Amino acid sequence: MVKQLRLPLPKWGGRRRGAGRPRKHPHPGLIGPGVPHMKRADFAARNPVHLTLRTLPGVGFLRGYSRLRAIEDALREARERFGLRVIHYSVQGNHLHLLVEADGVASLARGMQGLAIRLARALNRAARRRGTVFADRYHSRVLATRREVVNALRYVLQNFRHHLREDVLPAGTDPCSSAIWLRIPLPEDAPVVAPRTWLLRHAGDG
Repeated sequence: MVKQLRLPLPKWGGRRRGAGRPRKHPHPGLIGPGVPHMKRADFAARNPVHLTLRTLPGVGFLRGYSRLRAIEDALREARERFGLRVIHYSVQGNHLHLLVEADGVASLARGMQGLAIRLARALNRAARRRGTVFADRYHSRVLATRREVVNALRYVLQNFRHHLREDVLPAGTDPCSSAIWLRIPLPEDAPVVAPRTWLLRHAGDG
């Protein structure tokens, strides 16, 4: 009787790290789909962009004093780098909205990479933690018309009304946003810069 020999077979199948479909959730414990890893469409420098960044639960409440100051300091450092200009922002409990101008998709990517790094470091220091800060890639929406820009500006600066209870809503404008800079000249230490695009410069007209 001939005994069959065991041959070492290549380990092509079975369970392995990173196998299978990409997860739909950006991070364990978060509800909702993440931002798809698709190539971002190019856009003209005349079009502002609305960005949203979500943080992980361990980062804490972003509207608290220390975290809000950390975010605004990071915005000051990166408000006009690599062709990215931060024009407006609002900070909510676990996410922040930005209205930015960029010279194109490459400038937006470089600028957001630098800004995300600064934000992550600042928030980790404020929270006395280490590790990942953002739940997923930033979500972006290019604004092509004046109506879209007006609606986006209103949405960003009024976003706190969607997330806070009536009994804790601040009177007037949101103190955790750039609304304070709408009617006064921008000082040098402001966390935002003046808009250059026609669409954002005229968003508040009429």
